[in-house]
Amino acid sequence: MPTPAASHRFPRLAVAVAALAFALTACGGTATPSGSSAPAPTPAAAPDRVEPLAATPQPELPATVASADGTQVTVASADRVIPLTGSLNEIVHTLGLGKQVVARDITATFEQAAALPVVTRGHDVSAESVLSLRPTLVLAETTTGPAEAVQQIRDAGIPVLVVAAAKGLDDVPTRIDTVAAALGVKDAGTQLNQRTAERIAAARGNVPPATGKRPRVAFLYLRGTASVYLLGGSDSGAASLLEAAGAVDTGKESGLGKDFTPITSEALAAAAPDAILVMSKGLESVGGIDGLVNIPGVAQTPAGMNRRVVTVDDGVLLNYGPRTDQVLSSLITQLYGKGA
Repeated sequence: MPTPAASHRFPRLAVAVAALAFALTACGGTATPSGSSAPAPTPAAAPDRVEPLAATPQPELPATVASADGTQVTVASADRVIPLTGSLNEIVHTLGLGKQVVARDITATFEQAAALPVVTRGHDVSAESVLSLRPTLVLAETTTGPAEAVQQIRDAGIPVLVVAAAKGLDDVPTRIDTVAAALGVKDAGTQLNQRTAERIAAARGNVPPATGKRPRVAFLYLRGTASVYLLGGSDSGAASLLEAAGAVDTGKESGLGKDFTPITSEALAAAAPDAILVMSKGLESVGGIDGLVNIPGVAQTPAGMNRRVVTVDDGVLLNYGPRTDQVLSSLITQLYGKGA
């Protein structure tokens, strides 16, 4: 099955659907600029790397941090860290402590993490694999599972810090601060937050002035190999990015309160998107744009008729971390053209 999105909620959602019926990195865009019928220039693929802070921080430990599951976690050592999502792994590496990371899950797709052993089976954490690497700190998200595996790691005496899953741009500084505090490098967290905020602000500054209708974008989650075709709602995580790019998230506007709902022709017709946002591997799984427009209802939308598709790599789109400015810049370029 293709690599999932940054957050673990996507693979779990796909499994649930299957049970019922069943920076920027590699972001080849094919959307046309707003108001244009010609394809927009495809942004050059950026190296799939994170950019650590210039100075390597020295952890000041022990540190006690509040975990999102209501517990207090005391960290005595950051010598052997295992982040259980790609987003958290990215933050640790960018803070400058990549050498202390001893494993990854399958959503950590960036270059510096490539050689690390994988401690997930499919999308589920293997407690045995984690414990075999003798971690001094495990970082998880509220969507990480199964819960039994996370509890087994805790029962073995390993500090497990649970971080709330990201939903929007406002979560970026909180996640960085939380991870930095657990690693005993609060000053590095402050520095990274400042750099990240400046870069996001610069990216937002490239949104063209609103002179007419804002582009309407539907976020689709696709896994063609598993017959999973979902339309993102207000809780999908994409709305914040699209709004920052000056666009309208049609799923949110349509009142879809859940994270995702199965695609229907009626829902797409009501959304009437000018462009469709998909993850790169999701688009690949349905056979590219030709396969996408064959999904019922897509061809009848303005986006389908004009083949306006915006793609961003699965491993970074919804990370809401140090590379979010690259994601935002890609969205803006693909929606409005290179002159944006």
